[in-house]
Amino acid sequence: MESIFHEKQEGSLCAQHCLNNLLQGEYFSPVELSSIAHQLDEEERMRMAEGGVTSEDYRTFLQQPSGNMDDSGFFSIQVISNALKVWGLELILFNSPEYQRLRIDPINERSFICNYKEHWFTVRKLGKQWFNLNSLLTGPELISDTYLALFLAQLQQEGYSIFVVKGDLPDCEADQLLQMVRVQQMHRPKLIGEELAQLKEQRVQKTDLEHVLEAHDGSGMLDADEEDLQRALALSRQEIDLEDEEADLRRAIQLSMQGTSRNICQDSPQTSGTHLTSEELRKRREAYFEKQQQQQQDPPGHPCEKPNTSSGALDSDLGDAMSEEDMLQAAVTMSLETVRSNFKTEGKK
Repeated sequence: MESIFHEKQEGSLCAQHCLNNLLQGEYFSPVELSSIAHQLDEEERMRMAEGGVTSEDYRTFLQQPSGNMDDSGFFSIQVISNALKVWGLELILFNSPEYQRLRIDPINERSFICNYKEHWFTVRKLGKQWFNLNSLLTGPELISDTYLALFLAQLQQEGYSIFVVKGDLPDCEADQLLQMVRVQQMHRPKLIGEELAQLKEQRVQKTDLEHVLEAHDGSGMLDADEEDLQRALALSRQEIDLEDEEADLRRAIQLSMQGTSRNICQDSPQTSGTHLTSEELRKRREAYFEKQQQQQQDPPGHPCEKPNTSSGALDSDLGDAMSEEDMLQAAVTMSLETVRSNFKTEGKK
C-alpha cells in the first residue's frame, strides 16, 4: 500500500487532507481553499446587499465571522463542493430521499466523503478494493466489500454526514496498480493519538531501564551474577582463613616441640652424667611399659623363670622405674605449660 497517497493530520486542515486523499495527490493547499472560501463569502455578501446595504440583516451579516472558514483551518462543505467542481465532481447526500430511491449498492460507487462536526475524511475505492483514508490514521485502512455497508451504517449512527462523490476521478498510480493486484493487511492502522501514546510509553520504559542500569553502576549485572560473585569471594576468604589457621597450628607445634625439648634437657634428673634427649626419653618409656607388661603376665605366688635378684637390686629397679615414670609425667606437664605459654604470647602479638 506504499503507492496509496495518504496525508496525515496537521492542525485542523482535515478538509485539505480529505480532498487530496480523494484525488490521490497534493491538489489543494490551505491558500487555495481560503481563496475559495473568500469567494463564497463575497457571493453571500452580494446577495445580502440586494436587500439594502442599510438593512439590519446586512449589518448583522457583516459583523458575523465567515461561515466558510476559520483561523484554525476548518473549511465548510460549500468550500469542498466548489473545490470538487473544478474536477467535474459533485456531492450527493448519501441518506437523502433522492439518492435512497436509486437503491445503489455502496460497493458500486467510487468514493465517499464523511463529515462529523469539523472533521472530514475520504473512503475511496482503489483498483478493486476499498480503503479508509482518514487523515487521523497512521496509514490507509483496508475495508472489505462485505464490511463497507456496515461501516457506512455505523458512521451514520455515530452522527456522521456521508456524501457520495459523483463523476470521474483523475487517474492515479495506486488505482492502476491495484487493478492488477490485491493487497492484504495484516495489522490495522492505529489512530495517530494511540501511536503517540505508545511511543511515549516506550520512551518511559526505556528511561526506567536506563535508571535500573545506572543503579547497577552501569554494569547491568543480574542478581544471579552478583550472587555468584559474592559466593566466590566468600569461598576465597574461607580458603585464606584456613591457610592462615594451618600456618598458625604448624608454628605452635614447632614452638611446643622446641620448648619441650629445651625444658626436658634443663630440668630432668641427670643419668650417667648426661642430659636426657627426647629419643632417650622415648626408649626409657618403652622399656618401662615392657616391664609392666611382663609383671602382669606372671601370676602372683609362682616362682618366675628370671634369674634371682636380691631385694636391693629389686628396689633399685623399682626406683629406676618410678624415676622414669616421674620424669615422663614431668615432661608431659612441662610440654603442656610450654604450649599454653606460647599461645598466650602469640595472642598478645
